[in-house]
Amino acid sequence: MTTTAKPDAVGVARTRIEGRDKVTGAARYASEIPFTELAHGWLVLSTIARGRIRAIDDAAVRALPGVLTVLHHGNAPRIKDDVIGALGRPDPIVEVFQHDRVPHAGWPVALVVAGTSEQAREAAEALVVTYDEEPHDVSFDADKEGAYVPQDAETVKGDVEAELAASTVVLDAAYTTPEQHHSAMEPHAVTVRWDGGRLEVFDSNQGSKWVADDLANLFSLDLSAVRVRSEHVGGAFGSKGLRSHHVAAVMAATELQRPVRIALTRRQVFAITGYRSPTAQRVRLGADADGRLRAFAHENRSMTSTLREFVEGSAGFGRTMYDSVAHHSVDRVVPADVGTPTWMRAPGEAPGSFAVESAMDELAEKLGMDPIALRVRNEPTAGPISGLPFSSRNLLACFEEGARRFGWADRDPRPRVRREGNRLIGTGVAACTFPSGAAPSTASVTAEPDGTFTVRITAADVGTGARTALTVLAADALDTAPERVHVRIADSDFGAAWVAGGSMGTRSWGWAVMAAARDLREQLTLRGTEIPAAGVTVTTNTAELIAQLAQKERYAFGAQFAEVAVDVTTGEVRVTRLLGVFAAGRIVNPLTARSQLVGGMTWGLSMALHEEAVRDETFGSHVGADFAGYHFAANADVPVIEADWVPDEDPDDPVGIKGVGEIGIVGTAAAIANAVWHATGSRQRHLPIRPDRVLLAEADRAGHDA
Repeated sequence: MTTTAKPDAVGVARTRIEGRDKVTGAARYASEIPFTELAHGWLVLSTIARGRIRAIDDAAVRALPGVLTVLHHGNAPRIKDDVIGALGRPDPIVEVFQHDRVPHAGWPVALVVAGTSEQAREAAEALVVTYDEEPHDVSFDADKEGAYVPQDAETVKGDVEAELAASTVVLDAAYTTPEQHHSAMEPHAVTVRWDGGRLEVFDSNQGSKWVADDLANLFSLDLSAVRVRSEHVGGAFGSKGLRSHHVAAVMAATELQRPVRIALTRRQVFAITGYRSPTAQRVRLGADADGRLRAFAHENRSMTSTLREFVEGSAGFGRTMYDSVAHHSVDRVVPADVGTPTWMRAPGEAPGSFAVESAMDELAEKLGMDPIALRVRNEPTAGPISGLPFSSRNLLACFEEGARRFGWADRDPRPRVRREGNRLIGTGVAACTFPSGAAPSTASVTAEPDGTFTVRITAADVGTGARTALTVLAADALDTAPERVHVRIADSDFGAAWVAGGSMGTRSWGWAVMAAARDLREQLTLRGTEIPAAGVTVTTNTAELIAQLAQKERYAFGAQFAEVAVDVTTGEVRVTRLLGVFAAGRIVNPLTARSQLVGGMTWGLSMALHEEAVRDETFGSHVGADFAGYHFAANADVPVIEADWVPDEDPDDPVGIKGVGEIGIVGTAAAIANAVWHATGSRQRHLPIRPDRVLLAEADRAGHDA
């Protein structure tokens, strides 16, 4: 068989393959797929923050119109409580209806299933649950007792205290970030049915095989007995793994022997699908007069639940960024009566970069140095802690190109010198980085008799354009046109594959697809015959190939530049310019890559100025757990954002992709906070930078000047 000569595939801007279906409504999401005899479930969440269920009066609810069943700890099936999946132990909230304990507000205590969603909701709201309440604690601050250091959460090199004492200039500052939520456009939803003795799950998730295997293990089923599909996902950002609604839906579908759908409300999403923990961070830097770092110390404290330890590893950010004689970084966690935090876009790096990059700016001010020059002075030649060589590290080129485009050389470094009416104008900069890993994945590529190719891989396209990128990579490896390649994803039957997370998805899947495609080309060359009706298929797993990556440190890098206008009468901060320049390896599709970078930077702006989840300490639940009460950046808040990249090739990397899904958010908040200092002369060390905080800083300045 001969393939059709292709135009260039990789590096050419291409619209999403499924884009037309999405904008016309033809693409169906998890809560939109039609089923015969579909029943609807509605979760009932606890209204107390800690205690036990005394009673659930379900008799009256069962008699309501359309109600099919009510599940709770008194009648639900038992599931395993010791499951360890591909990404570790599932969030303990999946162990629903197994006991009468309530460990935090919003804990699922019952599921009402009815013929329509309206009937289910009405019945769920009528269900009477009584509790025996216990004292609870949902507070978090830098000095709260009970904090401890998790395993492998501390790194030490040299004597930080001695180097601080020997430093010419020392900075010691505290920074905080609030609890934040994923807020994906599509709320979590799942539909479950039994078909021929097999459990079929139609879901919105970040890894269908991951969810399928965890469900199989929880319900003591053979792995082959569960199939999970997640064709289209309207955003995830770390929150869409196995959750309580999956388990509850399986229980109900098993009892009723009919399809059951559970679609969470926005308030329920806030309560039971994870979040980014608040952080309290302390950064201490010591430097010689020329800006050379002698000491780098970063202490981070975050909140975890009493159910399971989760670490927001913010202290890890500096372990890759800056060289210093001595280094000490440590993450501590403090348990509270709250739901378990989880991964959220750029976990650790997003809040960690705010503290470190703000501190570097403050140190530059103390030294009288340009902030970029300080970073250049402390650029490492190898991993500052590991000593391993970098696969590639083109951060300085990002600063050079970004400074040129942003006009950094014309910047007056003095704060509070540019004014336009009531608005003070300032600019700021920050560095960013994110790991570039890969995980074993399985891909199959089939040569079809009609001259096309079919790729099958359990990838998840959560809005990143992964489906399109994989099509391009397959076409390149097959030496054919992308239009002749059909990529099927998000079906657990396609085998094990990494999830859409850690900026490793397209990199891991792409490697598997490329390897399978190249093997198929070799087979087709050897065959020299027509393709049989069943096609010719090659399946490849990259587990053995990935071992070679451990010999180097692999990261993407970037430089963020921000300009702000601060209204000193209202305290409002407006970002007027935002530029990010990145060294992110091989860019497969410039169109969707830029979209990811701009999206991440938008989130960084939102993190800097808006996002802040607040808990009512009396009741333990969130205040304003919806899009009215939890504000994030809308179109009117966002200027035209520029995102671009510099060449960043690694000849030793067989795939070359570094991932761009998360690095865009890293450093953005710090660049904006640094710009606010340049505008006003006051440091904002606590996010978000609300108007009241700006006005308070202005009042303090006025009082000090008086």
